[in-house]
Amino acid sequence: MKLSGKVAIVTGGSRGIGKATAKIFAKEGAKVVITAKDDNRLQSVAKELGIVSFSGDIRKEQDVENVVAKTLNKFNKIDILVNNAGIFPEVRPLHETSEEKWNEVINVNLTGQFRFTKAVIPHMMKNGGCIVNVSSDAGLKSFENFEADSYSVTKAALIHLTKALAIEYAKYKIRINCVCPGIVETDMTEPYLRTEADRAMAMAEHPIGRIGSPEDVAKAILYFASEDSSWITGAILPIDGGMSVK
Repeated sequence: MKLSGKVAIVTGGSRGIGKATAKIFAKEGAKVVITAKDDNRLQSVAKELGIVSFSGDIRKEQDVENVVAKTLNKFNKIDILVNNAGIFPEVRPLHETSEEKWNEVINVNLTGQFRFTKAVIPHMMKNGGCIVNVSSDAGLKSFENFEADSYSVTKAALIHLTKALAIEYAKYKIRINCVCPGIVETDMTEPYLRTEADRAMAMAEHPIGRIGSPEDVAKAILYFASEDSSWITGAILPIDGGMSVK
């Protein structure tokens, strides 16, 4: 029970990596709160996993503050935050990307993470805590024919934000680390893995020879959230079957 007695918030917790993380956290003894916009799906997953859900829109500061306040009201503390929520834009060249679409991705994938981190840090400053940011291999390097520039930019920024905050808040015993998944089989990637040819191409990108699962990433997030990594902060961990070192 690596997280016995700990209270964790997982954003984007109703599916994919967020759901897998919430499941493994609960199994390891944590009191888990998942949050996302879709309240129906959120409640269904919370019931399935035996955890708590508070719906909210990561784009709205008041919603974020409400989720944090409700978590504190129920559990009196917050030990762990997993900044997992994110969106993937319509793939198109930069010169065909509208400013509205560009700003939408930044608002969710970067400013949303800022909102949740800002909201929990004052409470973690009292007794320490742990924040795990979910970035991407797309934040570590450029990929040919990967025309999702706003996504890449937000994920790269999240990596550097992790490093900056790790230094800033280390004196409060708040550890802040980051995972960078490669291609993981989730709702977000499903449109790009529909055919056998698509899947073969995706698998070939990873030297290990397979696409990742949400559980692959969740296990790494658990490591960063647990005392197993108590001397680690500011770390950036690729979880990608070797794709980022090709």
